[in-house]
Amino acid sequence: MRHARCVLVGVAVGLASLVPAAPAAQPELSATTRQTGLPRTPEQRAVVFEHATLHFKVLPQDRRIQGDATLRFRAGQELATMVLDLDRAYQVSAVQVDGVALARKDWANPEGRMRITLPRAVAAQQGFQVRVVYAGAPHVATRAPWDGGLVWSSAPGGEPWVASAIQGEGCDLLWPCIDHPQGEPLLVDEYITVPAPLVAPGNGVLVDMQEHDGWRTWHWRARSPDTYAVAINVGPYEQLKGEYHSRFGNAIALAYWHLKGQDAKAQDLFDELPRMLDFFERQIGPYPFGDEKVGIVQTPYLGMEHQTINAYGNDYRKDKYGYDWLMQHEFSHEWFGNQLTNADWDDMWLHEGFGSYMQPLYLQYLRGQMEYHAALLDQRAKLSNRVPIVSGKPQTEQSVYDSQHGPGLDIYYKGSLMLHMLRGLVGDQAFFKTIRLAVYGTDDPRPGQFQPRHLSTPDYIAIVNEVTGRDYGWFFQVFLYRAALPELLAERDASGLALRWKTPGEVPFPVPVEVRIGANSGRIVTVPMPGGRGHVDLPPGELYTLDPQSRLLREEPRFAVAVRDAAERKAAADRAAAEKGRAEKGQAERGQTEKAKAAAKP
Repeated sequence: MRHARCVLVGVAVGLASLVPAAPAAQPELSATTRQTGLPRTPEQRAVVFEHATLHFKVLPQDRRIQGDATLRFRAGQELATMVLDLDRAYQVSAVQVDGVALARKDWANPEGRMRITLPRAVAAQQGFQVRVVYAGAPHVATRAPWDGGLVWSSAPGGEPWVASAIQGEGCDLLWPCIDHPQGEPLLVDEYITVPAPLVAPGNGVLVDMQEHDGWRTWHWRARSPDTYAVAINVGPYEQLKGEYHSRFGNAIALAYWHLKGQDAKAQDLFDELPRMLDFFERQIGPYPFGDEKVGIVQTPYLGMEHQTINAYGNDYRKDKYGYDWLMQHEFSHEWFGNQLTNADWDDMWLHEGFGSYMQPLYLQYLRGQMEYHAALLDQRAKLSNRVPIVSGKPQTEQSVYDSQHGPGLDIYYKGSLMLHMLRGLVGDQAFFKTIRLAVYGTDDPRPGQFQPRHLSTPDYIAIVNEVTGRDYGWFFQVFLYRAALPELLAERDASGLALRWKTPGEVPFPVPVEVRIGANSGRIVTVPMPGGRGHVDLPPGELYTLDPQSRLLREEPRFAVAVRDAAERKAAADRAAAEKGRAEKGQAERGQTEKAKAAAKP
């Protein structure tokens, strides 16, 4: 790999006047806009989204954008109307269909789903274009990336620093789109116009940059980006550039846009990329967007998996394992999220579970078994097991990520630990073959010979069954479609140890169990469990250890105690903080009262 440093930012003359104004009160999002992943309308299901040409003019001083979107579709059936998702807070000044301006009565957007009456019916297999010109103040993310919207900030030098983070609420916070995982366009041309000399990194490849009248327009082109991955990033960036020579024979451009003043840390982060790429290409397969780039941009919030321009705001912190977990996790989504995309939010564990499993696997690649198992143990302590991670019906993003009413973090860690167990059950060769088939649709992927894919949970189960030649539906029923973990019951009898799997709803669970007989390096026997039951002979009083190699994901009281204790400690800390706040408020109020009394004395 070769590195070259390229400084793209000029002198920040005059930018002080462009620092964002103080935030104003923003309108409440409609229920439609707040939810991403609502079922598509019949019109949205009936089209192929071929091309989006998106023009964004970013006005940092006013915290506004001016948008001009031309969207090309191909109808799968005759259509008289088209429906797009767009936040109703924007003021739409013009709508055109195939260049024909529509009268105001021909479109409406009362709840964030814009219904457009076409000038004439579009025949099946006919292409048509919709243009929407709009402007306004995008919804502000108050707690990005958990809350969606734009982040308006200032770089250390006072220059504007702007970034989008719209996964939680969806693409309609930024542009007129089909706000569903299966609504991604086949091609996007994105034009981002910003005050010069600011820089605007984007998805895909840079076509050109034009500068005129104090403005810069950056033109980026990307194929099949996730709808929420179409990103805006603006700042006084400097760029690190490099090239990675892939094990598959292609050269991949590397780029990191970062703020000035932390050059050594930025270089250190950038130097991690070749090793991460090598890991993923060895373990999974070719980087999916090698003809575009590996891109990272420093953002004023923690991070997000924007295709080929991942948002990074972890402040160069390494975790206890000595690597930048955030960059590695977001980078994993280029495979699990951008190349393989969930068919519905109900299948989001395909992004987060696989992405989370890549972290223990990366530590195994770097340093071996001890840190692999240590990272898995960290994940095990975070499970809640209150709600199944797959419901079997369409879901929105909010319903999946909600830790109070939905699976929440279990889509990350339970998904990861289930994959670890599946790997032990079917073996490495079959396990990694299932991943390649899921991600690429082929067991022998080559750069340029595969397309992005949408996958559902049943699709992945079918792949596992096909690869192994066995029906593993029972396995996924327990871990994906049930909340509680299976429990392994062990009871001594006259001749040894009787084992039984206890599962929610008594679902069959014939997973073999390893038992170590004797202490320390005693012999390990594998106990078959047909019908969920098995037996191993043990001498009276002999020590035994269930699952000595930690292959099984199962209910264990010690983790339940740890989770309960952690929750109690948090609740106690919250109560103490609330009590302290009330005491300080009371003291301040008493102080004000005493001052008032003193002032009132003659």
